[in-house]
Amino acid sequence: MSLTLPHLSPRECETLHYIAQGCTYGQAARRMGISARTIDTYLRRIRAKTGVRCLAELVRLSLSLPSGPVAQ
Repeated sequence: MSLTLPHLSPRECETLHYIAQGCTYGQAARRMGISARTIDTYLRRIRAKTGVRCLAELVRLSLSLPSGPVAQ
């Protein structure tokens, strides 16, 4: 697995940041001013872009990056 998060939008990066910090979908959604369903959509898109199968792997990948997820 590559240790990069290619082509993530700023909102996808923000979503991943909150989830990696332990926020629930609802907490992340409130902080971002969006619905929990949108959080789920962003996470599905991130998994599709990175090829990561589960949320735990995605969080581990995010936390292994030097500065966390960064939009490109």
